[in-house]
This record gives sequence, structure tokens and C-alpha cells, in this order.
Amino acid sequence: MSAPTAPVAPADVARTAFEALAAGDLDRFADLTHEDAVFDVLPIGEQRGRTAIREHYEKLRAALPDATLTLEGVTGDDRRAAIEWRMTGTFEGKPFEGITPNHHKVDLRGVDFMEIDSGRIRHDRVAFDGVEFARQVGMLPHRGSTADRAMLAAFNAKSRLVEGWHERRERHEQHEKKHAKHN
Repeated sequence: MSAPTAPVAPADVARTAFEALAAGDLDRFADLTHEDAVFDVLPIGEQRGRTAIREHYEKLRAALPDATLTLEGVTGDDRRAAIEWRMTGTFEGKPFEGITPNHHKVDLRGVDFMEIDSGRIRHDRVAFDGVEFARQVGMLPHRGSTADRAMLAAFNAKSRLVEGWHERRERHEQHEKKHAKHN
């Protein structure tokens, strides 16, 4: 693939890449990434190389075929750019990351932190709330619901039990050390 002639400013590269992704133009999007680019999608994991990155976005599009991506802001300096975005859609297509679609609506906000080199994305750290995604598709209960409060209470009860066990074990080890000194 030939190097892009424009845009070169990192904020322009980020904006153009996002607009290509939003339009479903994965060829243009791929042109704006280095062959060995790394996309670190924090709730999911790293995608290494242009091919893997493209496949990730193909799978996302296949899972949410009506996805709409909206650019909410972009900023940059001479090496980096950050974009704020929103994605809405219906999880009604193909499975994504092992999750079977269930026709739930998704409305996520996120931020990409990009390193731009020679008019192409070298590294992108994509951050969004993975727990919120899980809540929206029904993997986790909605915040504040009875199920959410019960899950939180059960987790906290387990944490208190484990903490008590650690405290008892520490006291026992201290007692054993004292006993060993006296013998």
C-alpha cells in the first residue's frame, strides 16, 4: 500500500481514519495504519499488524451491523492524537469475542490515544468501559438493579471472608514464629 499523501498532521490522520472506519471503508482505514501497527483495545486485547486490526473491525461490524460511529472530539500535537467517540448499534449480527448476539442495544463512549508516524497510525490505545458493554448486552446486571446489588453484596461477603482468613493465617504464623524462638 502506498503512503498517504495527506493528511499528515496527527489530528487530521486520526480524524480521517475514524471517518473511514465510521463509513465502513476498511481499505482507506488500513491505508492509514502502518503494516506493523499495534492497536491495544484495553477491554479486549492487542491487535498486532494491519491485517489483525482490520479483522478486528470486520468482526465488530459483523456483530453490530447497524453500528453508527460518531466523532465527538479530536486533538493532537506533532506526534499524537486523541479522539473521543460514541458507538451505537444493535448486537444482532455475528458473535463477537465469543459472545453470542442477543439483539440488545449498545451505546458506548470511548477514547483512542494514537501515535502517528509518517502520516499513519503506529500505535492506538482504545479505551472504553468493558463492564458497561457487558451490562448493555446482558452479561452483567444493570447498575443498581436488585441483581447488581446482590452480586456486589456476595462479592463483598467473599472479600471479608478471605480477609479474615488472611488475618487468621498471619496471626497463626506470628504465633508459630514466637513459639519457635522460645524452643
